[in-house]
Amino acid sequence: MKIKFAFFALMIWISFAAGIGAAGSRPASFRETPETEDASFFADDPLLEGYIREALERNPSLQRDIAQYRASLQKVHQLTSLPDPMFQYNQFVRSVETRVGPRLNNFSLSQKFPWFGKLDLQGQVAFKESVALYQAFRAREREVIAEVKRAFYEIAYVDRSTEISQEERLLLAHYEKLSQARYSQGTGLQQAVIKIQAEITRILDRLALLARQRETLVARLNTLRDQPPENPIPRIGVDSLPDFTLNLEQLYDLGEENRQELKMVMARIEKNERSIELAKKDYWPDFTLSAGMVNVGNRSDMQGIISPPPNNGKNAFNFSIGINIPIWRDKYHAGVVEATERSIAERKNYVQIRNEIEYSIRDQVVRLETLRDQMDLYEKILIPQAEEALRSTEAGYETGQVGALDLLDSERFLLRSRLIQVRYETDYLQAMTNLERAVGTRFPK
Repeated sequence: MKIKFAFFALMIWISFAAGIGAAGSRPASFRETPETEDASFFADDPLLEGYIREALERNPSLQRDIAQYRASLQKVHQLTSLPDPMFQYNQFVRSVETRVGPRLNNFSLSQKFPWFGKLDLQGQVAFKESVALYQAFRAREREVIAEVKRAFYEIAYVDRSTEISQEERLLLAHYEKLSQARYSQGTGLQQAVIKIQAEITRILDRLALLARQRETLVARLNTLRDQPPENPIPRIGVDSLPDFTLNLEQLYDLGEENRQELKMVMARIEKNERSIELAKKDYWPDFTLSAGMVNVGNRSDMQGIISPPPNNGKNAFNFSIGINIPIWRDKYHAGVVEATERSIAERKNYVQIRNEIEYSIRDQVVRLETLRDQMDLYEKILIPQAEEALRSTEAGYETGQVGALDLLDSERFLLRSRLIQVRYETDYLQAMTNLERAVGTRFPK
């Protein structure tokens, strides 16, 4: 009975001490998760918006990154908890006789306590790494949005190019009938019919190429949404292009405020600063509290039975404190230097990423302005001129004033101009997508 009572008393004492240590080690500044918000993005097409939201919900890489982040949060709890207490039992093979009786066995409980603030700093280091992983997840989220947009706009380009090519095929079919009629009447050449038919074949080849290109793009868009690659995507059309103003300084500020990669590096800078403090704590010792009980039996010899001594068979208790001795100072100094160099590296990385962001923003702004000028040139000047030239050539061909080669040249120039205009519009939307990726938030607002 005395043994049980003493043992439970020791357990209560160690548990109480461990509870106090664990409570004191939990950093009050920790939040369970960083502030979360829904990804904001520009999408003026309901179909595009639906694809993006589906990708954000189902994309496997995003689910992987958020799982890694949630797993890292559990590291905080592990590193801010005390080590497990140690229970030890010793049984004497041959009991040691003492004045008050033989020592039969002994029990002990011990608890290690890291130096003041160590657990707190370990938790802060782990938490800052979790914040960095969360920002890495948000950066991947922005990249998925951009990838969905690029695939969507490229499909729109293929669909529009296909429509233009189909229109050209019908126009060439009309020219073929016209040239055959002239040839049958003796006013035209068979060579004209053959050349127009060859041009139709070239258009059909382009249509087949566009169809294969669309299959690849559809598979890419479906993969981003975690859907089977062969799932059909309806025709995509872009009715109008968004209009917005470009201010470099405002865009730089927007990128520095929102870009997830910068937030990720900043979290790692803070992590390394905590790591420096933690490395300095290694210069100080950890300490261990322990309590023990020696189970002493009653004297069984004749003298002890006839005249038992005071405290006969009374158990012995002991309390102790121990510390490790951190004498290998070079090792601890190397730990401080390592953490310091990592902090310097991350600060340089921050500057590098910020410079890359500014370059990317400026590059896309220049590209958008150039594309605007090119689209205006084709829409207002080149395409109207090409249409007028084709009408004039058609009239001349019908009256026999120009030949089939002139007609085909005019048709090719108009077709090329229309396809280039569509390409510029797609490039404009993709440059806008790249600029939104560069600033790390919705653009345009």
